[in-house]
Amino acid sequence: MNDYSEIWRGRDDASEQGDTRRLFQIVQQEVSACTGGDPVLLGFACDAGVRRNKGRPGSRGGPRAIRAMLAGLPAHTLNVLWDAGDVICEGDALESAQAALGERVATILGLGGRPVVLGGGHEMAWGSFQGLSQYLESRSEEINGERKPLLIVNMDAHFDLRTSRPGSSGTPFDQILEACRTQGRPVTYACFGISRLGNTSGLFAHADSLGAFYIEDVDMQERSLDQRLADLALLLAQAEDVYLTIDLDVLPAAVAPGVSAPAAYGVPLSVVEAFVDKIHSSSKLRLADIAEMNPDLDIDHHTARVAARLVWRLLMP
Repeated sequence: MNDYSEIWRGRDDASEQGDTRRLFQIVQQEVSACTGGDPVLLGFACDAGVRRNKGRPGSRGGPRAIRAMLAGLPAHTLNVLWDAGDVICEGDALESAQAALGERVATILGLGGRPVVLGGGHEMAWGSFQGLSQYLESRSEEINGERKPLLIVNMDAHFDLRTSRPGSSGTPFDQILEACRTQGRPVTYACFGISRLGNTSGLFAHADSLGAFYIEDVDMQERSLDQRLADLALLLAQAEDVYLTIDLDVLPAAVAPGVSAPAAYGVPLSVVEAFVDKIHSSSKLRLADIAEMNPDLDIDHHTARVAARLVWRLLMP
């Protein structure tokens, strides 16, 4: 277990009226004691996937930076928050770190927890999915082996469908879809916020060949929000389980400068939040993660604060 006692600190307003609790005052670390429905934070401290994808390293410090911005946020209706520490990738040992992340995610899901994984590069998605897949496999045995439809919602400027191996921050969803085909698991990969300037024609063609559903950033603005939420509602209605993953580079660079590949255009934070709220309220969300938080490139904690805000919304009951 990582010692984050110096991070989980904040302002104590106990002398004021009413409920003054903040997240640092309700966080606990004995995750084995969590009960059904409790939110659980799990970090993935890793730069290996970004390095392999020729990006700018620094995301290894993402989990710590997000926790630091979460600590002082008000608890409101949340009574407990569990912190499961970090899976740490040493050197280039990416595959073993992803496997370890998967085991931790599967354990949390098995306890009935609601995991929110903090990254780290987007290679974390392949590890997160491994854990979700283990959990769904065990659950499917309880319902006569029937495989229910899985919806993966990726809010991202990039498809991350590269076919090169070994894996990197650019390959996780190709790896996931390959695994689903092998497992015979019905899955829909929906990517919201794709940048025409951030993906080659080859990647668009590959996404089409895989049957991916995607909406470009220009159609993810506030003027189109009602239609996009309607699109999302249709996808949610067809799914039994949902995995939400947010790459912070989907946001405009002015909002999220602390990422490997800042977006010149991007999707407004208000739109991303509306998607988070819609998915969170569906009762189908099993796993969520926040990727590409790079404190080395951040400006006055802007990106970390945005990431913490999104995580906070996912933590609420």
